[in-house]
Amino acid sequence: MSDPNAPDSPEVASTRPYLIRALHDWCTDNGFTPYLAVYVDDSVQVPHEYVKNREIVLNVSFDATSGLKLGNETIEFRARFGGVARDIVLPVDHVIAIYARENGQGMAFPVPAAAAGEPSSPADGAQHGAARSTGGPLKLAAGRTPAEPPGEEPPEPSPPSGGRPALKRVK
Repeated sequence: MSDPNAPDSPEVASTRPYLIRALHDWCTDNGFTPYLAVYVDDSVQVPHEYVKNREIVLNVSFDATSGLKLGNETIEFRARFGGVARDIVLPVDHVIAIYARENGQGMAFPVPAAAAGEPSSPADGAQHGAARSTGGPLKLAAGRTPAEPPGEEPPEPSPPSGGRPALKRVK
């Protein structure tokens, strides 16, 4: 008989969608802009012309989206890219980080299990996604600056420490 409280038990739901919703609420309640970093493969419905190193960073604030649904299996919404409204569908397990644009506070998650073993192609650079499976600190891909979806020009905040916000793994 399997233990329903065991982490690998199929009866236990993933904590990822609950943490994403909680951090989205926290960002919204505090006047921050919630961003999602997403690992992109064939199961992710996003405008692929904005994908870099198999990653896309999306503004998921209520001002930048319509019909936002933060479900347990998928995240769905409509957003404008270059002035054109697009339907976005993301499997929750492809979200590799959620954070506040203004201060970088948030949470990073491992890349999907299927992607962790994939070798990066030369076109993808040395690493793909925002997370590494080495157990080290999680950071956005090298040289990747979180950006608003094209067509939106928010005012640039000044980081509190003078540097760029960074994500850190907290155990």
